[in-house]
Order: sequence, then structure tokens, then C-alpha cells
Amino acid sequence: MNQLMPKDWMLLKQRLTPYLFLLPALFILILTVFWPALQAFYLSFTSYEDIAQPPKWIGFANFLRLWKDAVFWKTLENTFLYLVGVVPILVIAPLGLAILVNDKLRGMNWFRAAYYTPVVISMVVAGIAWKWLYAERGLLNQFLQTLGIFPEGIPWLTSPAKLLEIIPISLASVMAVTVWKGLGYYMVIYLAGLQSIPADVYEAAAIDGSDGISKHWDITVPLMQPYLALVGVISAISATKVFEEVYIMTQGGPLNSSKTIVYYLYEQAFSNLEISYACTIGLVLFLIILGLSILRLAISSPQ
Repeated sequence: MNQLMPKDWMLLKQRLTPYLFLLPALFILILTVFWPALQAFYLSFTSYEDIAQPPKWIGFANFLRLWKDAVFWKTLENTFLYLVGVVPILVIAPLGLAILVNDKLRGMNWFRAAYYTPVVISMVVAGIAWKWLYAERGLLNQFLQTLGIFPEGIPWLTSPAKLLEIIPISLASVMAVTVWKGLGYYMVIYLAGLQSIPADVYEAAAIDGSDGISKHWDITVPLMQPYLALVGVISAISATKVFEEVYIMTQGGPLNSSKTIVYYLYEQAFSNLEISYACTIGLVLFLIILGLSILRLAISSPQ
């Protein structure tokens, strides 16, 4: 067997060194992400009600149960409504805010900080605060009663009734918190994109007669397409995985009107101790998020 020459050995060492630095992080990923994911995939085909006993292989029984589970389909519907209700707002509204705060005016940094403040607030704190606002005698209902619009107030978090016969009031109330928390985060992403657009482009557009609001429609929106796609997919994935707001504010109620798929997974795993069934729900959620991620890559890939 030929011995490696010093030059070949140095070249091999240079190629292996980066991978050696990656080994600790790779080990942690395998231990905390990949191995648990493989275990969850296996458990979705088993019955694992008693953690003192090894899981029992049952094939696709959990998937058949999931197919017949009315609560699961309700949570899937709520998650879809969450997706449709939240994502368009989080794609459009932060762009408008970014355009407003992109101007170099006195005091504009204060406005940027004010819009971004909800992002750094813990969801636990935000959820509790909004729950107080939504209370029967909370600030919102007192304000509406003062105006005489709704003398009896609105059951923001305690009614399964639907707005326009489409979305439950409780779910819409939780969605408002998600939008409030996300506006500043996506505004910063758009702000980075706006500041990468040369001022010469707007000056040339002004010469051609495109000024005011029309310049944003003619220049800003087309050049911001990659950022719009990025925000759309990120916000869609976040809306699909929503949990904290539901857990803190409604616990999925009333009558499952605000229960999302992630909260249902949590409920099955930690309240009902249906570990295998929760893994099955998690597998379905993984496939949904994988589809959204593939969509993100398809949209952002060069044509």
C-alpha cells in the first residue's frame, strides 16, 4: 500500500478539517433532531400507550383512526383558516409599514422601534395581556360599551360563533395576536429589501411620471418579489405551527373552535398520553410543512 506523500497528506487534511469542526454540531443534531424524528416516524406505526412496555406494531391503524377522527379534521380546518387569514395580512401590511419607515425623517427610528417592540415581547406575556384585553369586562369590551356599539360586549374567546359564517370568533381573536406579533418582524425583512433598491431607480421613474403611490406599484412591488415570496412562505409555516397563542388564550376551546393541529398533537401526547397517535399527527404536520418548504424553494429558485 503506497504511503501518502506529504503534499497529498496536507491536501487531505485541508479537506477533512472543516468536517471535523462540524462533527460536534452534527452529533448534537443527530441526538436531538434526526434520531427523535426517526423514532417518531416508527412510533406512528405502533401502539405505545404504556411507556413501561415496548411499542406494539399495528401498521396503518393510527392513520385509519386519523382518517375517521372528526376532531383532527376540525383542527386541520382551523389551521387552514389560520393560514388563509393570517398570511395575506402578514405579507401585505408589513410592506406598507416598511415603506412608511424607510423615509429618512426625524424621529423615524422611534417608529421602527415601536413597530418592532411586539416581536421581542414573550408570547406568554403577550398572550396573557391580550387575554385580559379580550375578557368579558376587559378594555376592548368596555370601549365598545362606551361607544354603545355592543352594549353586552363580545365573547372574544368564549364563543364558537363564526364571523360571516366562516371563521370562529375565538380563532379570529387569536389570529389578531399572531398578526400583532409578526408585523414588526416581517417589516424588518422588507426594510432590508427596500434599502437595497437604488434611489436612481425611483428618480428615473419620477422622470417618466411614476411618482407617489404609483412608484411603489411600478418599482417597489416588482423588485420586492423575492422578499414577498420569502415572507409568504415563512409566515405560512409559522401559521401552520401555531401553538403558544392557542395554549395561553383558549386551550383550543370553546368546542374545538380554536384548536389547531399542533395543539391537538400536544393534547394527544401530554394530556391523553396517546404517544403513537400524536406521532401520527406529527407526521402529517411534517408533510404539510415539507410541502410548504418545497413551494418556497420552487418560488425562490431562478427560472
